[in-house]
Amino acid sequence: MRFLLRPGWLALIAAVLAFVVACYTFLAPWQFGREAQREAEEAAIATATATPPAPLAQVAPAGVTPEVEWRQVTVTGTYLTEDEAVVRLRVVAGRPAVEVLTPFRTADGRVLVVGRGTVATSSGAETPAIAAPPAGDVTLTARLRLDQPDPQARVLEADGLVQLYSVDTGLLARASGLPLEPGWLQLAEGQPGVLTPLPVQSDVTGAPFTNLSYALQWITFGVVALVALGAFIRLELLQRSGRKPDRTELRRALAGDDRPPS
Repeated sequence: MRFLLRPGWLALIAAVLAFVVACYTFLAPWQFGREAQREAEEAAIATATATPPAPLAQVAPAGVTPEVEWRQVTVTGTYLTEDEAVVRLRVVAGRPAVEVLTPFRTADGRVLVVGRGTVATSSGAETPAIAAPPAGDVTLTARLRLDQPDPQARVLEADGLVQLYSVDTGLLARASGLPLEPGWLQLAEGQPGVLTPLPVQSDVTGAPFTNLSYALQWITFGVVALVALGAFIRLELLQRSGRKPDRTELRRALAGDDRPPS
């Protein structure tokens, strides 16, 4: 077995062990975590849907927190259309679109972002015509949503609009100069100023149990890697025994069968 100390074998063993460790300590747990996140978000959505809307000041007096995300709230105020922004590169029903974000000043002086929905476009970079929201005081029913921070902090200005790549109210606050609160309001269908409303669904993409199946795949890949390494070592031992293994012996080695051929 001293051949295992050769550089080539040491490199192979190290690579396989590193892959197995990654499968069991990062890749599979990450997918399990994504599945748990999906289940938690779907449970929160179901609970929020069953809860009647309540005034914003009662549900989120100091801003949107994870505990109240997806809750339905009512709020009265005025749209600040001059500071409207869009989120680029959205896809709705397989078509490119932009998501429209309009700041909203409440009757008690708070300033929040309202996600009015999406507008279809011929390309992800094009800014389509956007219907203006109603002027003056309006009362909205919407869902509380947490920010979707953009790690690259990308902000563009084109066609007279601030353009983002995610609903990041911090970036929009810096670009507009408005004292925007963290979090935003996802407007419901039939509300004043709504465009094409966003679906109420978890931010974790994919069908239910998709992430669970991915996690099980990574666990399987880790097992396969160890079995393959063992098979390679067995084949090397067969070749070093003084005779070249035939196809039957190769198949037995790969299957872990130690019995001598009949």
